[in-house]
Amino acid sequence: MSNSPPAPIPVLLYHAVMDDPPAWIAEFTVTPRDFAAHLDAVLASGRTPVTIGTLTGRARARTGAEAVGEAEAAGAATEVPVPARPVALTFDDGFADLPGPTAEALAVRSLPATAYLTTGAITPGLTSLLPPAPMMTLAQAPELERYGMEVGAHTVTHAQLDTLRPADLHRELRDAKGALEDTLGHEVAHLAYPHGYNSRAVRRAAARAGYASAVAVRHAHSSARDETYRISRLIVRRTHTAADVASWMAGGPADGERARTAPFPDSPRTLGWRLYRGARARIRGPEFAG
Repeated sequence: MSNSPPAPIPVLLYHAVMDDPPAWIAEFTVTPRDFAAHLDAVLASGRTPVTIGTLTGRARARTGAEAVGEAEAAGAATEVPVPARPVALTFDDGFADLPGPTAEALAVRSLPATAYLTTGAITPGLTSLLPPAPMMTLAQAPELERYGMEVGAHTVTHAQLDTLRPADLHRELRDAKGALEDTLGHEVAHLAYPHGYNSRAVRRAAARAGYASAVAVRHAHSSARDETYRISRLIVRRTHTAADVASWMAGGPADGERARTAPFPDSPRTLGWRLYRGARARIRGPEFAG
């Protein structure tokens, strides 16, 4: 194995794209105007935009037969080559803008992306830990695919998975996957951990539940050496500019931040925070706050 550092791969994490977001998600919301500038910076970088399925070498095959609705052609996963300089765009939760203007902004630029949906937040009659916000619906998930997006799971309730009992963890992973598969009519193979929180036990549970990959956060570049069930992402905040995105595309940090490339071990601070959250959850039960 080469001792040289791995080439950075930017995997961007977006949430909502709107002008007037609820206060609780405002820090992680970008305006449509800024989002368009971000996408143009991605295009200008010369990197090849890919889905998480392509980045991990496991994407669904789309055939001409599937495009006209023949069920027997749908849902097959295939090994796919990963381009030399990839970039991946991801979206968490399933805010209302996603199947509309956000997907349109991606499609008009021929940019693929992966959307991770919190099924309890987008299914009428179900609930989640997410505070109130304009959300898409589960019935709109096929629209995302028609725009060229890949759909993954983001659990049912947006629970902090590394604080759950094994049975509850399995239920979050299984039920979200099943709801999306029933809606889309094919396998859903990719997962995003809510808040990025995970542990060795959570990663093993994700694999046992049938997911082929899982993304975390970590606010660092991914790489070809990154862990398949802990893919690092760069979390996009409202203060990030097109220049910051351009720097990420070049493998550097955003203004005022430091550059890191996965894989790397969890810090003592991360491990301590996990223990604290676990103890808090045993006393207070599941909650949204990090």
